[in-house]
Amino acid sequence: MLQYDFEESVGYWIFSTAHALSHTLNEQLTEHGITCRQWEVLVFLAWAGAMSQSELAQQLRIEAPTLVGVLDRMERDGWIRRESDPKDGRRKIIFPTQQVEPVWAKMVDCAHKVRGRATAGLSDETLSTVREALAHMRQNLATDAPPRGDSRG
Repeated sequence: MLQYDFEESVGYWIFSTAHALSHTLNEQLTEHGITCRQWEVLVFLAWAGAMSQSELAQQLRIEAPTLVGVLDRMERDGWIRRESDPKDGRRKIIFPTQQVEPVWAKMVDCAHKVRGRATAGLSDETLSTVREALAHMRQNLATDAPPRGDSRG
């Protein structure tokens, strides 16, 4: 039988929690006819600003052809527009439209509800510690820092 120390695995804690958050958010968004993938597209555009389809696919960690179908639906619904990059006509830049604002408000409301549910019973101090620990882990992984002691992957 396969063995793994799940109780000590930071990776398992993070992935299983992220999966639960994503599943719950998807349930909330579906009630409004919105997909989690559409939410993710708009989150990255809100966070980083307009970007190319390839950059967006990279951020979402999906293949560019998979993203095209999502963007086609979003463009059809008037939520985004695609413009040719003036420096490279083959490259398409994605912009959110003003028409997405009422839908975005629903998405944000869903996200806030899920966040509240996920963090219920946790103190501000605990949440601050979690935020700092996760930021530290991201920084460690981004800089290819050597392991410090035990491996809790």
